Amino acid sequence: MQVIPAIDLERGRSRVVFWPGVSSGVGAPTDRPDRIAEHFVGLGATLIHVVDFDGARAGSPVNLEAVGAIAARIATPIQIAGGVNTADGIRLAFAAGATRALVGLAVADDPDALRACLAVAGDWLAVGLDARPERLAAFPWRRTRIPTLGELAGELVGAGVARLVLTHGGDPADLAALTDLAATVNVEILVAGGVRDLDGVRRLRDAGVGGIIIGEALLSGAIDFTAAREAAA
Repeated sequence: MQVIPAIDLERGRSRVVFWPGVSSGVGAPTDRPDRIAEHFVGLGATLIHVVDFDGARAGSPVNLEAVGAIAARIATPIQIAGGVNTADGIRLAFAAGATRALVGLAVADDPDALRACLAVAGDWLAVGLDARPERLAAFPWRRTRIPTLGELAGELVGAGVARLVLTHGGDPADLAALTDLAATVNVEILVAGGVRDLDGVRRLRDAGVGGIIIGEALLSGAIDFTAAREAAA
Protein backbone atom coordinates (compact mmCIF):
# COMPACT_ATOMS: atom_id res chain seq x y z
CA MET A 1 0.00 0.00 0.00
CA GLN A 2 1.29 3.45 -0.92
CA VAL A 3 1.77 6.15 1.71
CA ILE A 4 1.08 9.43 -0.08
CA PRO A 5 2.14 12.74 1.51
CA ALA A 6 -0.35 15.59 1.07
CA ILE A 7 0.43 19.30 0.97
CA ASP A 8 -2.37 21.84 1.39
CA LEU A 9 -1.66 24.98 -0.62
CA GLU A 10 -2.83 28.47 0.26
CA ARG A 11 -1.35 31.63 -1.26
CA GLY A 12 1.48 29.58 -2.73
CA ARG A 13 2.59 28.11 0.60
CA SER A 14 1.90 25.02 2.66
CA ARG A 15 -0.86 25.63 5.20
CA VAL A 16 1.10 23.47 7.66
CA VAL A 17 4.70 24.42 8.39
CA PHE A 18 6.93 21.34 8.10
CA TRP A 19 9.97 20.82 10.29
CA PRO A 20 11.69 17.57 9.29
CA GLY A 21 14.08 17.70 12.25
CA VAL A 22 11.51 18.49 14.94
CA SER A 23 12.29 15.32 16.92
CA SER A 24 16.02 16.04 17.02
CA GLY A 25 15.97 19.83 16.99
CA VAL A 26 18.02 20.07 13.80
CA GLY A 27 17.22 21.56 10.42
CA ALA A 28 14.83 24.40 9.73
CA PRO A 29 11.04 24.57 9.36
CA THR A 30 9.64 25.40 5.94
CA ASP A 31 6.30 26.16 4.32
CA ARG A 32 7.69 25.89 0.79
CA PRO A 33 5.73 23.15 -0.97
CA ASP A 34 8.58 22.23 -3.34
CA ARG A 35 11.00 21.58 -0.48
CA ILE A 36 8.41 19.58 1.46
CA ALA A 37 7.67 17.43 -1.59
CA GLU A 38 11.38 16.93 -2.26
CA HIS A 39 11.92 15.74 1.32
CA PHE A 40 9.26 13.04 1.10
CA VAL A 41 10.31 11.93 -2.36
CA GLY A 42 13.82 11.54 -0.96
CA LEU A 43 12.36 9.17 1.63
CA GLY A 44 10.65 7.09 -1.04
CA ALA A 45 7.29 8.73 -1.76
CA THR A 46 6.02 7.68 -5.19
CA LEU A 47 3.19 10.23 -5.42
CA ILE A 48 2.59 13.68 -3.95
CA HIS A 49 -0.98 14.84 -3.32
CA VAL A 50 -1.56 18.60 -3.49
CA VAL A 51 -4.74 20.39 -2.42
CA ASP A 52 -5.28 23.86 -3.89
CA PHE A 53 -7.45 25.46 -1.20
CA ASP A 54 -7.62 28.77 -3.05
CA GLY A 55 -8.57 26.91 -6.22
CA ALA A 56 -11.36 25.05 -4.44
CA ARG A 57 -12.87 28.37 -3.39
CA ALA A 58 -12.37 29.99 -6.80
CA GLY A 59 -13.61 27.04 -8.86
CA SER A 60 -10.41 26.85 -10.93
CA PRO A 61 -6.72 26.30 -10.10
CA VAL A 62 -5.02 29.21 -8.36
CA ASN A 63 -1.71 27.92 -6.97
CA LEU A 64 -0.29 26.94 -10.34
CA GLU A 65 3.08 28.56 -9.68
CA ALA A 66 3.51 26.43 -6.56
CA VAL A 67 2.51 23.31 -8.49
CA GLY A 68 5.08 24.19 -11.13
CA ALA A 69 7.76 24.67 -8.48
CA ILE A 70 7.03 21.21 -7.09
CA ALA A 71 7.11 19.66 -10.55
CA ALA A 72 10.44 21.34 -11.30
CA ARG A 73 12.03 19.88 -8.16
CA ILE A 74 10.75 16.28 -8.23
CA ALA A 75 10.41 13.64 -10.94
CA THR A 76 7.41 12.09 -9.21
CA PRO A 77 3.71 12.19 -10.13
CA ILE A 78 1.67 15.02 -8.60
CA GLN A 79 -2.03 14.57 -7.92
CA ILE A 80 -3.97 17.80 -7.54
CA ALA A 81 -7.33 18.48 -5.93
CA GLY A 82 -9.18 21.77 -5.65
CA GLY A 83 -10.32 23.83 -8.62
CA VAL A 84 -10.11 20.93 -11.07
CA ASN A 85 -13.78 19.91 -11.31
CA THR A 86 -13.83 20.92 -14.99
CA ALA A 87 -11.92 19.81 -18.05
CA ASP A 88 -10.41 23.30 -18.38
CA GLY A 89 -9.30 23.26 -14.75
CA ILE A 90 -7.56 19.93 -15.29
CA ARG A 91 -5.84 21.26 -18.42
CA LEU A 92 -4.48 24.23 -16.47
CA ALA A 93 -3.23 22.00 -13.65
CA PHE A 94 -1.59 19.57 -16.08
CA ALA A 95 0.07 22.43 -17.96
CA ALA A 96 1.57 23.60 -14.65
CA GLY A 97 3.07 20.18 -13.94
CA ALA A 98 0.41 18.09 -12.21
CA THR A 99 -0.06 14.62 -13.68
CA ARG A 100 -3.23 13.44 -11.91
CA ALA A 101 -6.46 15.19 -10.96
CA LEU A 102 -8.97 14.51 -8.20
CA VAL A 103 -12.53 15.70 -8.82
CA GLY A 104 -15.46 15.74 -6.41
CA LEU A 105 -19.00 14.45 -6.05
CA ALA A 106 -20.39 17.18 -8.27
CA VAL A 107 -18.57 15.60 -11.22
CA ALA A 108 -19.66 12.12 -10.18
CA ASP A 109 -23.27 13.31 -10.39
CA ASP A 110 -22.89 15.00 -13.78
CA PRO A 111 -22.30 12.50 -16.64
CA ASP A 112 -21.37 15.22 -19.14
CA ALA A 113 -18.81 16.77 -16.79
CA LEU A 114 -17.41 13.34 -15.96
CA ARG A 115 -16.99 12.46 -19.65
CA ALA A 116 -15.26 15.79 -20.29
CA CYS A 117 -12.84 15.28 -17.39
CA LEU A 118 -12.11 11.70 -18.47
CA ALA A 119 -11.41 12.93 -22.01
CA VAL A 120 -8.62 15.12 -20.62
CA ALA A 121 -7.22 12.99 -17.79
CA GLY A 122 -8.11 9.41 -18.75
CA ASP A 123 -6.67 6.89 -16.29
CA TRP A 124 -5.13 9.76 -14.32
CA LEU A 125 -8.52 10.98 -13.14
CA ALA A 126 -9.62 10.14 -9.60
CA VAL A 127 -13.07 10.80 -8.15
CA GLY A 128 -13.48 11.68 -4.49
CA LEU A 129 -16.29 10.01 -2.54
CA ASP A 130 -17.24 10.37 1.11
CA ALA A 131 -17.39 7.00 2.87
CA ARG A 132 -19.97 8.25 5.38
CA PRO A 133 -23.58 7.41 4.42
CA GLU A 134 -24.93 10.56 6.07
CA ARG A 135 -22.66 12.74 3.93
CA LEU A 136 -23.75 10.97 0.76
CA ALA A 137 -27.37 11.48 1.81
CA ALA A 138 -26.77 15.19 2.45
CA PHE A 139 -25.32 15.87 -1.00
CA PRO A 140 -27.73 17.77 -3.35
CA TRP A 141 -28.05 15.03 -5.96
CA ARG A 142 -29.37 15.80 -9.45
CA ARG A 143 -30.88 12.31 -9.63
CA THR A 144 -34.14 11.18 -8.03
CA ARG A 145 -32.65 8.52 -5.75
CA ILE A 146 -29.61 8.74 -3.50
CA PRO A 147 -27.07 6.07 -4.51
CA THR A 148 -25.20 3.92 -2.03
CA LEU A 149 -21.42 4.08 -1.93
CA GLY A 150 -21.19 0.74 -3.73
CA GLU A 151 -23.67 1.75 -6.41
CA LEU A 152 -21.88 5.03 -7.04
CA ALA A 153 -18.48 3.35 -7.21
CA GLY A 154 -19.77 0.75 -9.66
CA GLU A 155 -21.31 3.48 -11.80
CA LEU A 156 -18.05 5.42 -11.93
CA VAL A 157 -15.97 2.36 -12.78
CA GLY A 158 -18.44 1.55 -15.56
CA ALA A 159 -17.94 5.06 -16.95
CA GLY A 160 -14.18 4.51 -17.13
CA VAL A 161 -12.90 5.89 -13.81
CA ALA A 162 -9.76 4.01 -12.73
CA ARG A 163 -9.25 5.51 -9.27
CA LEU A 164 -11.42 6.47 -6.30
CA VAL A 165 -10.38 8.52 -3.27
CA LEU A 166 -12.49 7.96 -0.16
CA THR A 167 -12.48 10.73 2.40
CA HIS A 168 -12.81 9.57 6.01
CA GLY A 169 -12.46 5.96 4.93
CA GLY A 170 -9.80 5.47 7.58
CA ASP A 171 -12.22 5.84 10.47
CA PRO A 172 -12.78 2.48 12.23
CA ALA A 173 -16.55 2.89 11.87
CA ASP A 174 -16.20 3.06 8.07
CA LEU A 175 -13.79 0.16 7.75
CA ALA A 176 -16.38 -2.55 6.99
CA ALA A 177 -17.86 -0.59 4.07
CA LEU A 178 -14.37 0.14 2.78
CA THR A 179 -13.33 -3.51 2.96
CA ASP A 180 -16.46 -4.59 1.07
CA LEU A 181 -15.88 -1.93 -1.57
CA ALA A 182 -12.24 -2.93 -2.10
CA ALA A 183 -13.30 -6.55 -2.52
CA THR A 184 -16.13 -5.93 -4.98
CA VAL A 185 -15.08 -3.01 -7.22
CA ASN A 186 -12.22 -3.43 -9.69
CA VAL A 187 -10.63 -0.03 -9.20
CA GLU A 188 -7.70 1.47 -7.31
CA ILE A 189 -8.92 2.85 -3.98
CA LEU A 190 -7.06 5.53 -2.05
CA VAL A 191 -8.12 6.77 1.38
CA ALA A 192 -7.70 10.34 2.61
CA GLY A 193 -8.40 11.25 6.21
CA GLY A 194 -9.30 9.35 9.34
CA VAL A 195 -5.83 7.93 10.06
CA ARG A 196 -4.14 9.18 13.22
CA ASP A 197 -1.55 6.49 13.99
CA LEU A 198 0.28 3.47 12.61
CA ASP A 199 -2.49 1.12 13.69
CA GLY A 200 -4.78 3.04 11.35
CA VAL A 201 -2.29 2.54 8.53
CA ARG A 202 -2.24 -1.21 9.20
CA ARG A 203 -6.04 -1.40 9.24
CA LEU A 204 -6.22 0.13 5.78
CA ARG A 205 -3.46 -2.14 4.50
CA ASP A 206 -5.44 -5.15 5.69
CA ALA A 207 -8.62 -3.76 4.10
CA GLY A 208 -6.98 -4.01 0.69
CA VAL A 209 -6.78 -0.35 -0.34
CA GLY A 210 -4.10 0.82 -2.74
CA GLY A 211 -2.90 3.89 -0.88
CA ILE A 212 -3.39 6.28 2.00
CA ILE A 213 -3.13 10.06 1.70
CA ILE A 214 -1.78 11.72 4.86
CA GLY A 215 -1.26 15.44 5.26
CA GLU A 216 -1.07 17.27 8.58
CA ALA A 217 -0.26 14.12 10.57
CA LEU A 218 2.92 13.67 8.50
CA LEU A 219 3.90 17.32 8.38
CA SER A 220 3.35 17.80 12.11
CA GLY A 221 5.37 14.71 12.97
CA ALA A 222 2.43 12.86 14.54
CA ILE A 223 3.08 10.04 12.05
CA ASP A 224 6.60 9.28 10.83
CA PHE A 225 6.72 8.70 7.07
CA THR A 226 9.28 5.90 7.14
CA ALA A 227 7.40 4.11 9.94
CA ALA A 228 4.14 4.53 8.02
CA ARG A 229 5.68 2.95 4.91
CA GLU A 230 6.88 0.02 7.01
CA ALA A 231 3.39 -0.39 8.51
CA ALA A 232 1.86 -0.26 5.03
CA ALA A 233 4.15 -2.96 3.60
